[in-house]
Amino acid sequence: MKIYEPLMLAMPLAKWMGEFIIENKKLPSGDDVRKFLKENKLEEICLDEGLVLHREKFVLSLTFPAREHVIVDIISSSGELSDALEVIAYHDRKLEAYVIEIIPANELEFEGNIGLEPVIIDDRSFELKSYPVLGHFEEEKDGVFLVIDGKTHQRWKESGKLDICPICGAEGLGWKKNYAYCTSCGFGIKVEGERQ
Repeated sequence: MKIYEPLMLAMPLAKWMGEFIIENKKLPSGDDVRKFLKENKLEEICLDEGLVLHREKFVLSLTFPAREHVIVDIISSSGELSDALEVIAYHDRKLEAYVIEIIPANELEFEGNIGLEPVIIDDRSFELKSYPVLGHFEEEKDGVFLVIDGKTHQRWKESGKLDICPICGAEGLGWKKNYAYCTSCGFGIKVEGERQ
């Protein structure tokens, strides 16, 4: 997994959180998030009363765990707050669902979530109720790609939004076999395995 900017950590983290909730039927704890970040080569540099600070060459993350939610702020190590993102996982009692959102710190420039939509998991059946397109990032000779699995691609296809970039929300995503390219944000999307 490559991490050059906050988005490249936020999307895999949101995907992992969703999988954790479905498998464990609860929100991840601060320790669970710490383990994920350590496994993805982020160095833990501070732990104080639940607050945890991790760093990698290009990003810093602050984890704020609580009983009803987990918040992870991801900041570029350059200090550019306009690139900062917040990953929030919480139980929404009105929706009767667990929700994971990726929210830009600069809400003046962006509205809503990064990607097509938040992760929404039914709190009784623990089935996915939304169509998030999340994965991890890899660098190839043609650029940096969001890598998604076949199951994620199938859900994306069912949403009817295969032409919308899951990273920036721009329309006109161009597909070529297992690859899609966004001329707006410059990222590519790669479907692992055969495209259906």
